[in-house]
Amino acid sequence: RFEFNPKDGIDNPALSLTEDTGGEGMGEPRFYLLSKGSMETFGFCLHEELGCQGHIIRQVELGGLAQRRGLQDGDRLLQVNGHFVDNMDHRRVVQKIKASGNQVLLAVLDRDSYEAAKVLGRDLSQMLPADIRPRLCHITRDKSGFGFSVSGPEGVKGTFQLSVQQDGPAERAGVPPGSWLLELNGASVRSYSHAQLARKLKQSGSKVTLLVASSAVEEFYRQQGLQVTAASADTSWLPFKVRELHMVKGPEGYGFLLKEDDCSSGATGQFLWDVDAGLPAEQAGMKEGDRLLAVNGESIEGLDHYQTVCRIRTHDDQVTLLVIDPAGDEFYQSVGFGDLV
Repeated sequence: RFEFNPKDGIDNPALSLTEDTGGEGMGEPRFYLLSKGSMETFGFCLHEELGCQGHIIRQVELGGLAQRRGLQDGDRLLQVNGHFVDNMDHRRVVQKIKASGNQVLLAVLDRDSYEAAKVLGRDLSQMLPADIRPRLCHITRDKSGFGFSVSGPEGVKGTFQLSVQQDGPAERAGVPPGSWLLELNGASVRSYSHAQLARKLKQSGSKVTLLVASSAVEEFYRQQGLQVTAASADTSWLPFKVRELHMVKGPEGYGFLLKEDDCSSGATGQFLWDVDAGLPAEQAGMKEGDRLLAVNGESIEGLDHYQTVCRIRTHDDQVTLLVIDPAGDEFYQSVGFGDLV
C-alpha cells in the first residue's frame, strides 16, 4: 500500500463544483480545488488497495479540510489538474499531486458509481469535460507586434478578451481566438485597467507569457466559482520542454556530478554539473546547470541530496533522468507552474 498525505497545508478553501446526484443511477464527478499553505494538511490520503480498482481516497480527517468540503472515504480519483489519471501508475499520480505546487484541481467519483461504471465497461474519461485546461502561451513579438488585440467592457477592470491575428505570433504560440486573458507574465490581470494592461505589455519587451482560457473553459470555471491558475494549464505550446536522458554506465561511470543548490524559487534543487566530454551523460544530451526533476520516472520532489543519489544508484548499469535547462526552469518558476514531471 502506498499512501499520500501532503504536509504543506492550505491557504484557500477547496470548492466542490458539483454535488452527488443523490438519486438512483450513477453519480457525476465532483471537482475540488485545493490550495496549499505551509502549516495545515489537505486532510486525506490516497491509497492503492489489493482487490480494489482505482486511486482511493482514504483517511479523511474528521473536521479537516477535505471532509468539510465533501471529499468522502472511498471516492476514486479520476483527474489531477485536468489530467485523466485512472489508468495511470499510482506512484505517478501521487507525484503529480505533490508536484502541482500550491494548488491542485481534483476530480473524483463516488465509490458506488465508480464500481458500477467499471462493471458496465464505461470509459470514465468520457464522464469528464473534454477540455477544462487553460493554456500557457509564450509569444515573441515580430515587426507587426504580438499578433493580438485586447477588448473589454468600458470601465470594468480585469475582463480582457483577445482577438488573434491570423498567422501572427499569438496564433503560432497557441492563443485561441476569442480567449480570455487571466495572467500576464505570471501575474493575475484581475485588478488591471485597460491602460495598466497596455503599460505592462509594453514593459514586457519582445516576449510575453499569457495564461488564457477559451470561452468554453472560462465558462466552466466561472459557473463553478473557480479561479483558473497556471498549475492546471496546458503547456504543450511552450518552447520550454523537459528532456529525458537515458544513460548506460561506461567504464568511467556516467560522467557528471550532482550538486544541491537553491532554485530561483528559493526551494532546494538537485543540479547537474561537470559533464565530461565523450562520456554517457554528454552523449545523452546533458548540459551544465540542468536541474534534475525525476529518476527512472519517479519525481525527486521532497528528496534530499543523499536520497537522490541513492535513487540514481538503484540500477547499477543504467538510469533515465528527467531534466530541464536553466532558462526553462526559471520560466516555469516565474509563472508559478509546479507540475513538470
